[in-house]
Amino acid sequence: MRVLIVEDHAELAETVATGLRREGMAVDVSLDGEAALYRACVNRYDVVVLDRDLPGLHGDDVCRALASEGNPARVLMLTAAGTIEDRVEGLGVGADDYLPKPFAFAELVARVRALARRSHPALPPVLERGGLRLDPARREASRDGRPLALSPKEFAVLELLLSAGGAVVSAELLLERAWDEAADPFTQTVKVTISRLRRKLGDPPLIENVPQAGYRI
Repeated sequence: MRVLIVEDHAELAETVATGLRREGMAVDVSLDGEAALYRACVNRYDVVVLDRDLPGLHGDDVCRALASEGNPARVLMLTAAGTIEDRVEGLGVGADDYLPKPFAFAELVARVRALARRSHPALPPVLERGGLRLDPARREASRDGRPLALSPKEFAVLELLLSAGGAVVSAELLLERAWDEAADPFTQTVKVTISRLRRKLGDPPLIENVPQAGYRI
């Protein structure tokens, strides 16, 4: 999944982003509301983690703008104020969920994953195909019962391929969904990651290269 963090405290924003990346997510960071709206227009996000108390363009205004533009991203609103009234107000401006600060990181991850599931057609909790078994919640993958030691990016690519249910997934879509905006679209990043995945999955080969189209399992 791809996530946008909108938080004006740079250190907190980067801490949260680093943690989510370790969970296999592609994460971009905006330090103000205007930059967040621009990124949300040019990139497709599953979830926006939005600090409500932003200077300049307030988090409420960012949330309203996303809703009015029909942006499909789910919004998880963060704020230091945790009263019932604050939560009701935050949900009232278009947020999908609300988490008061300070928060446990494990809860943040769980809420982000829950919101991301609502952005896509329902998938089984465990993805299986051709002897592959992938559990996104537990971050576990195996083939024919053999555990696979995958990097976060390898796990994300494998999850995207399995989620496609046998359909072809383009390299462009893999790059968009598994990497953040810092990824160079002209690099061989996807090809290298697919190559590493094939080695780890072993024989017989499971990932098929479809010329001029992409990859599928």
